[in-house]
Amino acid sequence: RNAHEHLVTALEAGAPWDVTFVPFSLSQVHVAESGPAVWDDPAKANDLIAPAAGIVARDRHPDKFLAVHRALFTARHDEGKDLRDLDVVREVVASAGVPGDELLAELQAGWPQKELRTAHERAVADHGVFGVPTFIVGEHAVFVRLMTRPGADADLAQSTIERTVRLIVEHPEINEFKHTSISR
Repeated sequence: RNAHEHLVTALEAGAPWDVTFVPFSLSQVHVAESGPAVWDDPAKANDLIAPAAGIVARDRHPDKFLAVHRALFTARHDEGKDLRDLDVVREVVASAGVPGDELLAELQAGWPQKELRTAHERAVADHGVFGVPTFIVGEHAVFVRLMTRPGADADLAQSTIERTVRLIVEHPEINEFKHTSISR
């Protein structure tokens, strides 16, 4: 969430980056080894609503995507809303400018869920992605956990992301770097 807020804040302020937001399912990551894939398990269908809604915004309303992306994270993390509830997601997406009825029609068509599966499986196969957020820069894929939020500080957001990308690209010898305690 924090990394996405940095990205969105900087992009909204005009950061000159070419960013592709790749959907990924943490529900799939947590499927038991012998269990059905989340995309094949009707009991888990609601776990796919929010990421599928993000795909609809990204692919059908790219001018609204950043607002939808931020709104979904805000709903989940700041407001404690359940993004497995279709009505909640519909309301959140509509508040960001994507018509709720259109979202429902796209989800019912099924293509966003197929895109989610394809993108998830490709990220795992091509880059070994196991969680979010994972930054993929060229052939480098790095799971990154940022501990701060940018608020409205676009300069902080941009410098945080640029510093992160520089570490990824310029220091591939660093495999893990984790503070043993968090000062808050």
